[in-house]
Amino acid sequence: MSFVGRNGTRFTMDGKAFYVNGWNSYWLMDQAVEEISRPRVKAMFQAGAKMGLTVCRTWAFNDGGYNSLQVSLGHFDEHVFQVSSFLVLLHLFPILTRRDYESQALDRVIVEAKRHGIRLLLSLANNLEAYGGKTQYVKWAWEEGIGLSSSNDSFFFDPSIRSYFKTYLKDWIEELAAYVKSIDKKHLLTVGLEGFYGPASSPEKLKVNPGRWFSTLGSDFIRNSKVSDIDFASVHIYPDQWQVGAGLEEKMKYISGWLISHMEDGEEELKKPVLFTEFGLSDKSKDFDHAHRDVFYESIFDAVYESARRGGAGAGALVWQFMAAGMQGYSDDFGIVPEERPSMYRLIKKQSCRLMRLSHGRDLLKRKNSEKLCAE
Repeated sequence: MSFVGRNGTRFTMDGKAFYVNGWNSYWLMDQAVEEISRPRVKAMFQAGAKMGLTVCRTWAFNDGGYNSLQVSLGHFDEHVFQVSSFLVLLHLFPILTRRDYESQALDRVIVEAKRHGIRLLLSLANNLEAYGGKTQYVKWAWEEGIGLSSSNDSFFFDPSIRSYFKTYLKDWIEELAAYVKSIDKKHLLTVGLEGFYGPASSPEKLKVNPGRWFSTLGSDFIRNSKVSDIDFASVHIYPDQWQVGAGLEEKMKYISGWLISHMEDGEEELKKPVLFTEFGLSDKSKDFDHAHRDVFYESIFDAVYESARRGGAGAGALVWQFMAAGMQGYSDDFGIVPEERPSMYRLIKKQSCRLMRLSHGRDLLKRKNSEKLCAE
C-alpha cells in the first residue's frame, strides 16, 4: 500500500487524486485486546471493504483505565500496544509490508486494516473523558503534586502536563506537529477540530458558527488549521447537537452553509484538503426517522463529491459511527450496523464508486474488486 500524500487541496496516491469515503469505529483497539471480542475487528474491516470504504478513524489511545494503552504516566502495556516491527505515528498512512504473526490490540487493528486495503486515521488523545483523554493527564499531574486549577483545560496550558504529553509525542499543535514531522515526514497530520470559528474570525465566518458562544470554546478553525506542519483540516457535523429543536429542513439548510464555508476555507485561505472526520444524526432526537438520516448522509456525500469533481478542497467524509453486530453496549446516539440499514448501505457504496471513478476513470474496472462493487 502506497503512502497518501498531499498536493495543494487534494490528497494523492500513486500520482492520482485520493478521496476518502470512510467511517469511525473508536472501539477497535479496545476490542482487539481480548480473544473473545477480536472477531469484531475483522468483521468491521470486512464490512468496510465490502462498501468500498477507504479510511477508518479509530482511537490509538487509552489512558489509565481498563485495557489501557498508557497504564500510568509514561508506562505502556505492550499487550495492548505491541507494534513491534515499526513505529506508528499518526493519521492517513499505509501499513508496512511484514510477515503475518499473532499480533495484539493496536497492532492487530493495523494488520487487519492492511489485509482489507483500508487506511487508518489514528487519534492520539481525547478532549472528552472517555478513555482517559485530557482528564487523565490532569489527574496524573495532581498525583505528582502539581497544583492546578480544577479545570481539565489545564491539559492545554500547564507546562508539566504538556511535558507529559511530549513523552508520548510532543507539545500542542505547532510543537507537536513539528515534532512528528521532524522524525517522520511521510505521514499526514491534522488537528481534531470540530470546525468552529474563533473570535478573531471575520463577522461572516462567525455567523456560520451554530451560535455566538461557539467562538469562545478555545479552538479556531482557520488559525489552528493554518499551522504549516498540519497537512489537512478536520471538521465535524452534528446538527442535532448544534441546532437543538430545529426540524430536518432547517438542519439541512444550516449544514449546507457549514459544508460550503469550510470547503471554501480550504480552497481560499488554507490551501489544504478539508476532511469531514465525523458526521452523524442522533437516533435519540424526538423526530428521528431513518429516512432523515439517509437524507442527511446523502447531502454530505453530494457536497463532497461535487467539490471533488471540480477539483475543490472537499477531500472526503467519515460516518460516526459503525459497529459490528452485537455491540449495542458500544453504541451512542449515532451507532449503526451498516448491513442492517440497506438504504444507507446503498448510499455509501454509491459514494465509494463515484469517488473511485474520479480517481481512476477508465482504469476503475482494472482494479481488484472494483468492477463487482460498482456493478451491483
